[in-house]
Amino acid sequence: MTTYYAHTFPGDATRQRWQRLKDHAAQVAEQARQYAAPFGEGDRAALAGLLHDLGKYGVLFQRRLCGLERGLDHWSAGACLAKQAYRDAGLALAIAGHHTGLPCGDAETLRDLTLERLSTQHPLGLRLTEPDPDQTNLKKLIQRLLEDGLTLPRPGVLPLQPGQTAADMLDTRMLFSALVDADYLDTEAAMRADDEPPRPAGLPLDAPRLLAALEERLAELACEESLPPTTRALRADLMQACRAAGEATGPLWTLTAPTGSGKTLALLLFALTRAVCQPPARPIRRIVVVLPFLSLLDQTAEEYRRIVAAAGLDPACLLEHHSLAGTHAAHSDSAARQLTENWDAPLILTTSVQLLESLHAHTPGACRKLHRLAQSIILLDEVQTLPAPLAVLTLKTLARLTQEKYGATVVMATATQPAFDLLSEQVREAGNAGWQPQEMAPPPLRLFERSKRVTPHWHLETPTPWATVQDWLRQEPHSLCIVNLRQDALTLAQALSDAPGLRHLSTFLCPAHRRAVLEEIRADLQAGRPVRLVSTQCVEAGVDLDFPVVFRALAPLDAIAQAAGRCNRHGRRPYGKLHVFLPEEDRYPTSAYQRAALLTLSLARENGGHLNLADPATFRRFYERLWPYTTTNRAELREAVARQDYPTVARLYRLIPQDSVNVVVPYGEGPALIEEARQQGITRAWMRRAQPYTVTVFRRPDGTLPPHCEPVNLRTRHGAPAQSADTWFVCPHPEAYDAQLLGWQPDGGGAEPFVL
Repeated sequence: MTTYYAHTFPGDATRQRWQRLKDHAAQVAEQARQYAAPFGEGDRAALAGLLHDLGKYGVLFQRRLCGLERGLDHWSAGACLAKQAYRDAGLALAIAGHHTGLPCGDAETLRDLTLERLSTQHPLGLRLTEPDPDQTNLKKLIQRLLEDGLTLPRPGVLPLQPGQTAADMLDTRMLFSALVDADYLDTEAAMRADDEPPRPAGLPLDAPRLLAALEERLAELACEESLPPTTRALRADLMQACRAAGEATGPLWTLTAPTGSGKTLALLLFALTRAVCQPPARPIRRIVVVLPFLSLLDQTAEEYRRIVAAAGLDPACLLEHHSLAGTHAAHSDSAARQLTENWDAPLILTTSVQLLESLHAHTPGACRKLHRLAQSIILLDEVQTLPAPLAVLTLKTLARLTQEKYGATVVMATATQPAFDLLSEQVREAGNAGWQPQEMAPPPLRLFERSKRVTPHWHLETPTPWATVQDWLRQEPHSLCIVNLRQDALTLAQALSDAPGLRHLSTFLCPAHRRAVLEEIRADLQAGRPVRLVSTQCVEAGVDLDFPVVFRALAPLDAIAQAAGRCNRHGRRPYGKLHVFLPEEDRYPTSAYQRAALLTLSLARENGGHLNLADPATFRRFYERLWPYTTTNRAELREAVARQDYPTVARLYRLIPQDSVNVVVPYGEGPALIEEARQQGITRAWMRRAQPYTVTVFRRPDGTLPPHCEPVNLRTRHGAPAQSADTWFVCPHPEAYDAQLLGWQPDGGGAEPFVL
């Protein structure tokens, strides 16, 4: 009997270490079944595992393993069988995309998914693995699979039903995730060298021990004498409200609490309390904490690591999946990097970009971790940073996760809740019941009224010259000024370069540089030394800075409120001062940002020139006026969902503009990484190490980049032609990066679009 193989093994001419195809198919099927079982799709996932490599039973593929063929498609045979015999569109798409990514899933594309058509009009120019493919040859592949000892379930009888909604797309991505993760892991195990340690197994969530450690930490903070009694009392009330919410039922929550009230630990308290109270039959498997900015992630990770250590748990319980994670010794080893590939950990700390773009992705690498979200608690902090044009699609996807099928709990936290419930009817679709969350902090707590510690001053009658802003900062030795554009921050910092204690923060500084500057600022503020900080929005949304005076250029109302959160943050002064001014050059990073800023201006003028930032009703009025203008202008994205076009949805769903590149700068380890890239080319491992030393640089309208952006090549095998790394560049010129104050030095060609 012929032996069919799935994978070869390097250097094994005897084929003793080659993986048999029947073993690979059976093991992937069983692993995929386990991954999909928490959301009731174990049988479909197992069938996907059996069929995903059906084309490898073709004679041409077996020749390919011997180096006699190339350019073959081994996945479409299984996809065609899933469509034709099992009448399962999602299953067919998952199998078809397990190497190249989920394709479009509309009726026309599915109709064209036949071996006859692919044999003559393959979209990638590949050949199928069995010559002259037709129904007879598909039967040959099935017969070989059965003769290999595998069994298939009976074919389906229902009509083929292509998806139509965002909920349908998530269902397919979750099935796809279970398949590709099982496939990756089984292949990885088959290819592991004898002296290579196995992949580490993920740890379970030990919620009782973590909760006990968290309660001890909260008790310590409750006795912190540096905080006023009013602040400690407010935090205690918030914690008790979150405990009560954790003991209650319901999958969808908001936490609306003022800055400085301890939301970060309150969210974790809710999640761990809920995990402890959850029925054993359907346990909480993991907690995913999602934050928008690296500066906020870094300070949150430090607190969480302290709690994990106090609980006496393995540091691997906390998995950090963001670009600064590799700078910590505990997360620099290959085991931690492996776990980030599929989020096999009980407590995950990641970015909004990583989670939300993965939930709308189409590639195997991005979707691989999604099945881990079933029966999880997802804590999204600072949700006001979600781009308004993406709000409805995001809510539809998250709403599907909270349905009984997936059993996830979603919490949206911020001091400036975006009133997403106003979009409930737009979120409602087959598979979703709308968006009606419960609030953890009940109105009788009067959190905002009790935490009022800032007096706003509104300078909106006429534009304020930048020279006046400079004078304000010179007069205040401890002050923060937040502007809307990186170029404005750079120009203002240059003009104030002789002012004592001047600091500059924007994404013109690489992440490692920003972190170092934040540490210096906190130390200087604590010591009473002068600090005059000029920054973009990168210091808003949870960054633990406390200034007596803050100046804020006109911005969307939520951004102004976040700026107020950096003013008298801990209530150690009777009050702080927030000055909101209208810049003389009325420039904004995007049209949506400008619309929201001008709406703020309009509301303030309608209200006598000011707004009450301590009243949640103010923000509700803002969003009532904002949503109609910002959620209806993404027709292309809506149409892509309607036709189940996974690649187009992934391309359009971007939290950060994509007309940009990564430039590694000469800061910290940057010079060594730059030299390595120039001499050897770059790899994925190099990219991970380089991210803390990169800045985002936008292409000019003509597609060119500023000076000092030197292209690099991907590292290739010896003798292979060089291939340019399109989105990665290096800057080997020290004069192009000011490591003391200003960071990246653009060519002065005007304001660039701002990116957080």
